[in-house]
Amino acid sequence: MPETDAKFADLPVTGTLPEGATSESDASSKVREMFTQIAPRYDLLNHVLSLELDRVWRYRVTRRLAPILNRADALVLDLCCGTGDLALSLARPGKARIIGADFAHPMLVRAIEKSAQQVSGNGGRRIPFLEADALGLPFADASFDLVTTAFGFRNLANYDSGLREIHRVLKPGGTLAILEFTEPPDHFFGDVYRWYFCNVLPRIGGLLSGDTAAYKYLPKSVSRFLRPDALSALMASVGYTSVEFTTYTFCTVCLHLGKKLTQRTQRTQRKSK
Repeated sequence: MPETDAKFADLPVTGTLPEGATSESDASSKVREMFTQIAPRYDLLNHVLSLELDRVWRYRVTRRLAPILNRADALVLDLCCGTGDLALSLARPGKARIIGADFAHPMLVRAIEKSAQQVSGNGGRRIPFLEADALGLPFADASFDLVTTAFGFRNLANYDSGLREIHRVLKPGGTLAILEFTEPPDHFFGDVYRWYFCNVLPRIGGLLSGDTAAYKYLPKSVSRFLRPDALSALMASVGYTSVEFTTYTFCTVCLHLGKKLTQRTQRTQRKSK
């Protein structure tokens, strides 16, 4: 285990912990600053460092969520949307209305540019991208049929608070989908993956982006992040139902799904107590 990871190994995992962060607000500020710095090369690095697998993962998420995305009445929020790749993928069926949100302004600038180039894939509509913090969303209760987030939830300063805020803006019966990295089991591929993630990826990322610290943060944040069963348990404790997860690419990426109870189910549960 790297020295920095060992330092935090015994601490409860409540949220991301960038190096030097001393509070939740400090952690959020450092993450925002980090993504602001790497925004110009973010897309290139995603494709290069994942060996283009990021496109495959987004396609699988979109296909899995097709029943919602094919509804003309559905409203979807892509949270921590970055430069908008998942939002644009979700929009390709052209029926559901998609909104993207992120708290790093330079990321949103790139997302808006990309959306303007691909309006035909969203039924001729540009996707609106808003600057917003996932821990304090500017949306009314019960606004969305689906909330997604790809490789952004891990960077929240408080995972419990993030899940509760998403739960608040979901409609009864709405779905949460979290796509995140996860550590593979200890075997040959897992060892190779960790060697690449901790040694090769930071060097390539630092060279291409000019920000070595950001790409040292990435493997550390993944190693500290909740394992799939732990995140599922946290989702259930917050109030999500039908919680499940599916792993991809030798258990290096995981898609978590959960639903907000319908009002009828909530009433039934209250009566049974």
